Amino acid sequence: MELSILHRGPLTSCNYSCEYCPFAKRHETKKQLERDQLSLQQFADWLREQTQHRWRILFTPWGEALVRSWYRDVVTELSHFSHIDSVAVQTNLSCRLDWLKRARTDRVNFWATFHPTETDLSRFVSQVSHARERGAEVSVGAVAVPEFLEQLEMLRRELPADLYFWINAQQPRKRPYTPEELDRFTAIDPMFPFTVKRQPSLGKPCRTGEVTFTVDGNGDMRRCHFVDEVIGNIFDRDWEAALQPRSCPRRFCDCFLGKAQLRANELRRVFGDSLLERQAVSGSLKF
Repeated sequence: MELSILHRGPLTSCNYSCEYCPFAKRHETKKQLERDQLSLQQFADWLREQTQHRWRILFTPWGEALVRSWYRDVVTELSHFSHIDSVAVQTNLSCRLDWLKRARTDRVNFWATFHPTETDLSRFVSQVSHARERGAEVSVGAVAVPEFLEQLEMLRRELPADLYFWINAQQPRKRPYTPEELDRFTAIDPMFPFTVKRQPSLGKPCRTGEVTFTVDGNGDMRRCHFVDEVIGNIFDRDWEAALQPRSCPRRFCDCFLGKAQLRANELRRVFGDSLLERQAVSGSLKF
């Protein structure tokens, strides 16, 4: 079976301090960082043994993972497992990239988010180019903060035309977007109207908890980041019994990570096998 995991361990620290970030960042103690490192390695060790399935992994940390050596090491390690097709990371791409020399980069993917208040455009574009030159796949994105529109339009012009540039609606935001802002964000990302719209989801069939699930630092399984019910634990012998068809218990789905799994959306037409990595199929960005 082909399965996908969204992994989010206890790491919450970040080297950026974006004012619009909805995640409350903390500075971990040495002991807390050691716990994060241990739990991440336990996850990798567990995956090593799960050869009965094919896997796609996406790390979705609360903070920035790749500035920590153990995340770079685990991404490298997982990329060499023959039963893992893809290892992706949500990242600001501020980390050094020499470690990619050790990885099987045709299986490494980055969700690279541009944060205009924390880095300059030229450095970010350079990092994207270096990652791609080393063989990693990259999707680039940003948060739809209206004050950043000119910089995001400039970034779109600087990036290769074949590189998908996604725009996430700001959550929460102080006011609705104006028609002009919606038009300009959509010119950058044709999928933006889908992203900004709340998706009615209550009772609708969803892949989460069946072929896609989340794992935390304790190994607890949840269907997705937005439904807190624990459905199992990967370290239990019968963890696979937790996977079954489910419908959504929430009135709305607000995030791409969730919307992508609603069966009614069929976003695979846009993203193909790289739905988890958010790598759009060329010429498919209409929905």
